Amino acid sequence: MKPGPGTYRVGGKIYASVLGLLSPRPPFVQVIPLSGRYIPKPNDVVIGTVTDVQGTFWLLDIGAPRWAPLHMTGTPWQVEIGETEKFLHVGDSVVVRVENLDATGRIGVTMLGEGLGKLEGGSIERISPARVPRVVGRGGSMIQTLTRRTGAQIAVGQNGRIWIDGDPDAIARVREALRMIEDEGQRPGLTEKVDSYLKSTETSDDTGPIEPARESAHRDAPESPYAGPGEFPSERPDADSTDRDEN
Repeated sequence: MKPGPGTYRVGGKIYASVLGLLSPRPPFVQVIPLSGRYIPKPNDVVIGTVTDVQGTFWLLDIGAPRWAPLHMTGTPWQVEIGETEKFLHVGDSVVVRVENLDATGRIGVTMLGEGLGKLEGGSIERISPARVPRVVGRGGSMIQTLTRRTGAQIAVGQNGRIWIDGDPDAIARVREALRMIEDEGQRPGLTEKVDSYLKSTETSDDTGPIEPARESAHRDAPESPYAGPGEFPSERPDADSTDRDEN
């Protein structure tokens, strides 16, 4: 095995450099940290909030050490210089992809691509980016459980931002499930525990998704940052899944 992110080699042995979950990816081994600030990587699909509007771009907060400018040419809209405020306002939420990172740490993002765009309605929840693999689950097991039991629509950003839309009860139950994942993300059997909680709080009005749930944007998950009812396009960045519940 070769040392990957979160590890280092001394002599013939590999050690963890952070406290986290072991994630072997032959020929590499890595450790996913249990906490920490989001560090962007190319092709990450993230959820950002507009914090400023300029003549040719919008400034996004994606939870990274620096703001991420979204240029008007990186959108599917025909935007003229000075007309950016007609399309996005301060406080709007969007799904974008990290396109590049330069030597100074500047983050380039784009809204061009399937599964990317402006989010309408719903609410945004925040968890530690290190918990995103557990929200998704191995093969999308956790996100499927959340949508199947609540009927909510969910979009998961690799920066720990999670968009939830549905009736108030569904949103509240997903929020509680996310709190459980945040608090107990390092423990085995988490998917079963969350499923048990959601099942026990179901009502006769819970009908589940209109169509089969689609998993969130995440490495090793099927192709979509969305899950739940409705027609959503798909996008698949590269990310790592560390859910142990399916082993």
